[in-house]
Amino acid sequence: MAVAVYPGRFDPVTYGHLDIATRSAGLFERVVVAVYDLPDPLFPIEERVAMFQEAARNLPNVTVKPFGGLVVDFARQEKANVLVRGIRAVTDYETEFDMALMNKKMAPGVESVYLMASLEHLFVSGRRIREVASLGYDVGELVPPHVAEALRRRFHR
Repeated sequence: MAVAVYPGRFDPVTYGHLDIATRSAGLFERVVVAVYDLPDPLFPIEERVAMFQEAARNLPNVTVKPFGGLVVDFARQEKANVLVRGIRAVTDYETEFDMALMNKKMAPGVESVYLMASLEHLFVSGRRIREVASLGYDVGELVPPHVAEALRRRFHR
């Protein structure tokens, strides 16, 4: 059975991310959401992992773990044979295409699978959420409630 890794920054997790995780959970035996330990995040890695764990608590075959380094190494560690990524637009496709080719070179046994963003999430990105939340916009319709609250606390609103 296929085991998938869904990697990303998830800074913060959005309903778009959760949609991809939920749909992946229906396709694969096990899904590991891999939260990348990036430099200078809005939220530290522990908090991002906890936020995604809370958001995905109703998905029994989904686990959330931090990772650093190459995603293909993490996939091997998790005995995963699939990398799941979401695509919102043509610009995502160009970036993902290059990344898929490099990942295939480094790990020929790991397939990349792309899920198109659902229509209601096409415009949602972590970067945009951080930007508008920092300017006072209520992002409660775009992120889970606990994430919206964390953003309000972070930006003192």
